[in-house]
Amino acid sequence: MPLDAICLSALRVELFDKLIGARIDKVQQPERDQIILSLRSGHSGALRLLLSAGTSDARVHFTARKFDNPQSPPMFCMLLRKHLSGAGILDISQPSLDRVLEFSIESSSAIGDKSVMRLIVELIGRMSNIILLDCEGRIVDCLRRMGSAVDDKRAVQPGLFYKSPPAQAGKIDPYTVIGADVGNTILNDKHVDKWILNTFSGFSPLIARELSHRAYGAVDVRPENVSDNGAALFREIKNLLEQEHNPWLISDSAGKLIDFSYTKIEQYESACDVVRYESFSELLDFYFTRASQDNRMRQKSSATLKSMTTLRDRLTRKLALQKTEVLETSKRDYNRECGDIITANLHLMKKGQNVLVADDFYSDAGGKREIALDFQKTPQQNAARYYKLYTKAKNAAVYLAQQIENGEKELLYFESVIEQIRRVDSEQDLSEIRAELSELGYIKVAVKGKGKARQKESSPIEFKSSSGFKILVGRNNTQNDKLTLKTAARTDVWLHTQKIHGAHVIVSLDGKSIDDVTLFEAASIAAYYSAARDGGNVPVDYTLVKYVKKPSGSRPGMVIYTEQKTIMATPDEGLVGRLRVE
Repeated sequence: MPLDAICLSALRVELFDKLIGARIDKVQQPERDQIILSLRSGHSGALRLLLSAGTSDARVHFTARKFDNPQSPPMFCMLLRKHLSGAGILDISQPSLDRVLEFSIESSSAIGDKSVMRLIVELIGRMSNIILLDCEGRIVDCLRRMGSAVDDKRAVQPGLFYKSPPAQAGKIDPYTVIGADVGNTILNDKHVDKWILNTFSGFSPLIARELSHRAYGAVDVRPENVSDNGAALFREIKNLLEQEHNPWLISDSAGKLIDFSYTKIEQYESACDVVRYESFSELLDFYFTRASQDNRMRQKSSATLKSMTTLRDRLTRKLALQKTEVLETSKRDYNRECGDIITANLHLMKKGQNVLVADDFYSDAGGKREIALDFQKTPQQNAARYYKLYTKAKNAAVYLAQQIENGEKELLYFESVIEQIRRVDSEQDLSEIRAELSELGYIKVAVKGKGKARQKESSPIEFKSSSGFKILVGRNNTQNDKLTLKTAARTDVWLHTQKIHGAHVIVSLDGKSIDDVTLFEAASIAAYYSAARDGGNVPVDYTLVKYVKKPSGSRPGMVIYTEQKTIMATPDEGLVGRLRVE
């Protein structure tokens, strides 16, 4: 959910307590739409405030993350450094129920004159912006310039007086509402949650659905099913506005982030987990960091994923054609039989014949067989032609069988790589996958220039079971091979999802016996790091490392194994997070 006005109001209170009196020590602009203010506060210590005007992730909060500066700071960053470095924060306000925060900042000029400037952060979707105003309310500059002075619409340009974003016409401030004044208007043709959005300012779609659920037990209630003229709804609105607002994170059973809110969300019932955080900043920092990392990795891996998906689809079509050709070669025995029949009847044939009708001694029922002939060839040449077709088809069948076998192995490899790319969570992991594909000739990777250090090889993902055993997980196919065939001891336990693409998992036993708890946890980890991550119960095979072999000439990550047993496991992100060793 975007930061709606009420959530932003609760966040403002949190920021106010720590920011008032703090001084701006440093200004960074690590991304085009992000500003980082490093602050010093006598009562709160060192702080880092993130201001984002992203179209999909506009927000303001403290952050624990460290950001890299670009080699050349953008012009807007240089301007903020000029006016705000060393300045003190006097106040933070939120005009009405707008999604806007105003920071009043006491700035000093080069000759020591003090003035109060304002830094405006507008969190309004694709129109989000960060704007610096002078003491008279004129725009010094802004992150995103919009419109022009001659337009009738609101313009945001240096030198113009700042105008607030236009208010949403016809909407009611929920803090000023008395139920009896607007209760009758709920009787229209919209769902209750849609009516809330169209009637009141400050509510997000998530909160509108939640109010409907709390008042009437469902998120899709129609007005004709409301028998109390909206009384229950207005009680819930009043309760929501008067209660203490706290940060809540919503995620599904697999750990995927769904949303966040300032009130405990009940509409998803048992389908989602709702967890309270200590502060809004901690919540927003985690939520948007995780979302931005996922989005960035999707963008970086999209080209490689597309290349491998194209190769897989092309190979799938090729295999289908080869299997069709194999079916056609099954007719080769007919050609050999025709050659035999022609040879047996050479004494009856003459050059120039178009067809031979002769006894079919290959048919159990007897009868005649009609065989097409080339009239330009002699009977002996026609027989030779049919034998040649037979030999060609026979050789083709052997060749195609080998090609299909190799193709199916390659297809399995492609599928495993595609699965690894989809769950890659770091640039180094992606780089190693790309290096593996480049070495095999599937993609081209730019060669590093002289003087550039070779990237250090990553280590397997490490976990520690509840019983204290080390569990290692390969990040890619090359690492899977190294982990299983070189690093692991022969008496360690090896796990892999049954007939499902996934990582190699090793439980290091150091001569001890594996216990049931460790085995179950390792199986859950194997299920999580597989193509079945979003599934339910997953079959996981396990055996000793000494029973795992790599066929000669097989692709990276491809192994065969024996003496295995199977355990059913559920992918559990909570368990994975709890056992992972950072």
